[in-house]
Amino acid sequence: MENVKNVSPFAGGQFNTLAQSGTAPITKLKDKPPITVKGSGTELSNSRAMRNRSKKKTITQKLILCLIDVAIKKGEQERIQAYWNTWHCQNRIYSSGGRVYGKYCKNRFCPVCCGIRKAEIINNYLPAIQKWKAPHFVTLTLKAVPANQLKKRIIDMFIAFRKIIDKFRKWHTKGKSIKLAGVKSLECNFNPVKKTYNPHFHIITPDKATANLLMQEWCKYWGYGITNKSGQDIREVNDPEKCLIEIIKYFSKIFTAPDMIKKPEKKVAPVIYVSAIDNIIWAMKGRRIFDRFGFDLPAKPKIKGGKALITTQYDEWIHSPKQTDWINAEDSDQLLTGYVLTSELMAILDNNINTDLE
Repeated sequence: MENVKNVSPFAGGQFNTLAQSGTAPITKLKDKPPITVKGSGTELSNSRAMRNRSKKKTITQKLILCLIDVAIKKGEQERIQAYWNTWHCQNRIYSSGGRVYGKYCKNRFCPVCCGIRKAEIINNYLPAIQKWKAPHFVTLTLKAVPANQLKKRIIDMFIAFRKIIDKFRKWHTKGKSIKLAGVKSLECNFNPVKKTYNPHFHIITPDKATANLLMQEWCKYWGYGITNKSGQDIREVNDPEKCLIEIIKYFSKIFTAPDMIKKPEKKVAPVIYVSAIDNIIWAMKGRRIFDRFGFDLPAKPKIKGGKALITTQYDEWIHSPKQTDWINAEDSDQLLTGYVLTSELMAILDNNINTDLE
């Protein structure tokens, strides 16, 4: 990809450096027609975060256009509009006072919005999890199903988990059981070889006893015709933050190995199976992907700020799929983040997207 020399002074962390050193002037924004920005915005000096957002935006726009094509093939008008909303997410943003502002679609299948949601979850839940003496990571799963059974399977999984929690909550109040507590996240994988879907729960529990009890009750509830102990997983958590990040990444993996073989010596370029992602998105509609059970978070004081702000000192930026970055509306040679799409990711987005209906 062609390198662009003129990059915003905010890119690469230069904004923060210049502000501290005072060795170079920062261009003063000119007065413009007033606009209203909402929220607290994002720090422009965090170059890594801004470039990562450019990467997510690039993947999102390519993925969403393919999802729209799939939705058209399936005749799903509701999905088409939802996908277009995500395509427009953060297309136009504004920088002012060292921060960037823009509108978010808030769709769970938007990688840009997922990144923001992930940060919020970490801030809210990590302090509580770090206080657990012996946290364990649990995976609860069932046999994979074809696409036409996926939605029902997910519904049944939520019902089963709720019944298990309710059962032991009642037993705990009677002094007959330990209290079940933890955080839970739903994820679903697609097997392109067998054309099947594997929805499963990732859970972090405060201790091993809770983890074992959940696994035993899960297998007992379903019976060994649908699940078994060998299909589940329990492991000790050594790094609570890393583990929490792992379970809230995405509701589904965007990139999948086409042969489902994970061998270091056999590096195969991943494929994006768009129709399968579409099936997973809508099978999960209306479901809370991440949730807690058995404990409450401490009340947090209300933080002032984040209100609507009217400003005349700003720069306007418009996202360019071609440049994989935001371009200054008044100077098309100036880019916001300086992100450059790698040749590997470019090849995947150009050649490894499968839109066959699954």
